[in-house]
Amino acid sequence: MARRTDAQSSAPHGADSHDLIRVHGARENNLKDVSVEIPKRRLTVFTGVSGSGKSSLVFDTIAAESQRLINETYSAFVQGFMPTLARPEVDVLDGLTTAIIVDQQRMGSDLRSTVGTATDANAMLRILFSRLGQPHIGSPKAFSFNVASISGAGAVTLERAGQTVKERRSFSITGGMCPRCEGRGSVTDLDLTQLYDDSKSLNEGALTIPGYKSGGWNYRLYTESGLVDPDKPIRKYTKKELHSFLYLEPTRMKIAGINMTYEGLIPRVQKSMLNKDKEAMQPHIRAFVERAVTFTACPDCEGTRLTEAARSSKIGGVSIADACAMQISDLAEWVRGLDQPSVAPLLASLQQTLDSFVEIGLGYLSLERPSGTLSGGEAQRVKMIRHLGSSLTDVTYVFDEPTIGLHPHDIQRMNGLLLRLRDKGNTVLVVEHKPETIAIADHVVDLGPGAGTAGGTVCFEGTVEGLRSGGTITGRHFGDRASLKKTVREPTGALEIRGASAHNLRDVDVDIPLGVLCVVTGVAGSGKSSLIHGSVPASEGVVSVDQAPVRGSRRSNPATYTGLLEPIRKAFAAANDVKPALFSANSEGACPTCNGAGVVYTDLAMMAGVATLCEECEGKRFQAAVLEYHLGGRDISEVLAMSVTEAEEFFGAGEAKTPAAHRILGRLADVGLGYLSLGQPLTTLSGGERQRLKLATHMADKGGVYVLDEPTAGLHLADVEHLLGLLDRLVDSGKSVIVVEHHQAVMAHADWIIDLGPGAGHDGGRIVFEGTPADLVAARSTLTGEHLSAYVGG
Repeated sequence: MARRTDAQSSAPHGADSHDLIRVHGARENNLKDVSVEIPKRRLTVFTGVSGSGKSSLVFDTIAAESQRLINETYSAFVQGFMPTLARPEVDVLDGLTTAIIVDQQRMGSDLRSTVGTATDANAMLRILFSRLGQPHIGSPKAFSFNVASISGAGAVTLERAGQTVKERRSFSITGGMCPRCEGRGSVTDLDLTQLYDDSKSLNEGALTIPGYKSGGWNYRLYTESGLVDPDKPIRKYTKKELHSFLYLEPTRMKIAGINMTYEGLIPRVQKSMLNKDKEAMQPHIRAFVERAVTFTACPDCEGTRLTEAARSSKIGGVSIADACAMQISDLAEWVRGLDQPSVAPLLASLQQTLDSFVEIGLGYLSLERPSGTLSGGEAQRVKMIRHLGSSLTDVTYVFDEPTIGLHPHDIQRMNGLLLRLRDKGNTVLVVEHKPETIAIADHVVDLGPGAGTAGGTVCFEGTVEGLRSGGTITGRHFGDRASLKKTVREPTGALEIRGASAHNLRDVDVDIPLGVLCVVTGVAGSGKSSLIHGSVPASEGVVSVDQAPVRGSRRSNPATYTGLLEPIRKAFAAANDVKPALFSANSEGACPTCNGAGVVYTDLAMMAGVATLCEECEGKRFQAAVLEYHLGGRDISEVLAMSVTEAEEFFGAGEAKTPAAHRILGRLADVGLGYLSLGQPLTTLSGGERQRLKLATHMADKGGVYVLDEPTAGLHLADVEHLLGLLDRLVDSGKSVIVVEHHQAVMAHADWIIDLGPGAGHDGGRIVFEGTPADLVAARSTLTGEHLSAYVGG
């Protein structure tokens, strides 16, 4: 009996045989029947050039299917309220576990969303102050800047014992929202000098607002209203006339014989322009809004968003506004000093959340920081916070380049966090380019060999040592180290910054050299962006390429985004003597069956919608009649199917020669996007591709100074070389290039380095080094100097 028991216990348990996530025949986006086996409870890094299919495999296949299967466990009623997910294009997906996605999507840019509200730290602080704050002013709602104070009274009718009874009832809610700014912390003012020239009359064209052209309806509304004299200069208006012109409430009246609604100029401009998303505006309207609108801290609440009552209730002399304004590392110390047994569980939970901020390297933030101002890397780390202390195990964590925006010093800390998540028994999948993070992987999957249609296959699968000797692009470049330049360029001038004090900067004086490649670096939170974006004047000569996401629907593509489609449409129209609008899939030339989308979408309620290829145009998006017109032997759908490289050759010579299109295509090739097809939807581009698309668009701007914010984000080691070549070409053509960057290859390639620090938050904000990269390596006086020295082998 005993022997038989021993034999049974030595046999493997059936449940232990599921140690792999198996993917067979994945075909999402550019994947070509990819099959991989990923070990569970290990750290697997997916690498490969930008656009090789990493995100398609990890996010669009593995993580998407895991989320879809979890959603299917809910009832059909509940699924009706959830986002519908289609099953990925894959033959077999086996061994999946619950996936938690920590991506780089920017956090909501709503003015009411702050770091505190996004992480529940604010909710816990509100409860804390409602329990311990003196004087006591009410429930947690009294400390919330999203809850307005309201009260009301009136009669209510009740049915009681078969009789109708009327009773008087009253109610009141005490909220913490500042009534003046409505909890936003800032108030907007319109600069009237940007709306009109008060020395002119309306008939002389006084209005300078885009869309308010003399003779147009927007203009006639005021000139023919009868409320003001259109021949009198605006500065000579009476008080009544000025009020009617600027502030009158909407009023129905007859203007030019038509019943219309007249409204004062200021509310009309606010409704038509200021209430819209700035990113979605046309460039000339966005420029007007940036000129005309001034944001100032609310004078009533001093920018705290809270009522006076909420600010008057304090714990040990500290109000909730003071607590939210503290640097999180200081706030954690303050909470640690509170000894109140009555709220001990709350204090423990709040302490854990604040300590997680410090541990993840975000101790320099404050809870009042608007979440829309966080960089992609900061937003990703804020999302990580709620998972750090989690007791869940056997979960799949999916990260999208967690090292973006991190100094080499901070990358070591991030690596430790990834390993800690793995050691708790979780599967950690990371899409990454940085060799420091690839080096700690248990398993590596390298996709490629190229990008776009040249990628989508697994080039290598195995250990880091195997990758080094594997001969793939990643393997060959894994040990790459950019060397310091033997000679650096001499500056042609300087951009003087004096007394910079935005955010955590300490009255910084610095001269940024012009005519050279200048890199501004320092640990995350040291004040780099505050110095450059807050102090470099956004004048005519400055072209700023930041990390704001490229917006676009599935109808947008590289041709529409870069303005390339305009000269192509005109060339087709001229060659065939027809209207340019025929060659737009969003205008007259669109296939009527699919409205120019190329596919027909069928909504199936709580089931995933189905997209079927349009039978009328066979996915070409245009009417058959439009495809009869040719340019250089190709129709418009064939041109949009070309890659940038093919199109550059096509529009560069021969019958199809179009210099305007050729110039734009040249810029796209310069930033390494030669493999993209012109008609590929923007929604299918990777993060690195979108950033380079943005850079290519801005290269056309007439500017002498280029300010780039982490241009290596999302770039493979091999692509960084191309980027350095592009930056060199910009400088050699007479431009000045200022780069906010952490990548050591870019630092080593710089002509001049400005290093901020020494730490983050109130420990930073000072210039700790100015000089050439060689001097920084020789001195090793800063964290950046130490890491750059180790990188170049100095």
